[in-house]
Amino acid sequence: MTIQTHFDSGCRACPRLAEFLDGVKAEHPDYHAAPVAPFGDAAARLLIVGLAPGMHGANATGRPFTGDYAGILLYRTLYEQGFASAPESRARGDGLQLRDCRITNAVKCLPPQNKPQTTEIRACNGYLAAELKDLPAGAVVLALGRIAHDAVLRALGCKLSAYRFAHAAEHRLDDGRWLLDSYHCSRYNTQTRRLTEAMFQAVVARARGLLPA
Repeated sequence: MTIQTHFDSGCRACPRLAEFLDGVKAEHPDYHAAPVAPFGDAAARLLIVGLAPGMHGANATGRPFTGDYAGILLYRTLYEQGFASAPESRARGDGLQLRDCRITNAVKCLPPQNKPQTTEIRACNGYLAAELKDLPAGAVVLALGRIAHDAVLRALGCKLSAYRFAHAAEHRLDDGRWLLDSYHCSRYNTQTRRLTEAMFQAVVARARGLLPA
């Protein structure tokens, strides 16, 4: 299901993003072209944080990591680890369910060239903070990329220099929860082999292993 708590589907707090989405909607009237809500289990112990919706992925479908290349590896791996009911996310309404897992983005709106500005990341940080606050004890946050990693730390009020980003890095937070890092499962990272399928599978398997039995 789609999580509506701590999310504003009509948010236009960032003028550049709002204007850009208006243009995308005019060019692609069948696209979602609006803030993309988190997706998954409301009581999840694993929260996956991406960067922002992709132009022809979440921005088009309205579901995180759905319709773009990055979602292929993500959902297949979640399925293999028992977090998803199917190995492929095709569209909202396809029946896919996430189990003990929720997916969100540091920035809820599509940014031009997939590059949000610092002010836009900060403007959206309150939504992420609310999501993190609701995570249960022992939860794991999997940050896909440095921007997501930094956004999580800001939302938690943590000092960025105390938790360095690195692929497969594990950070035990003061509240007992975990922050786990991975390179983003983008087409660029996988095609350049910066992130291999085996590397990503290992990180998600580790997230599974960190969750209390």
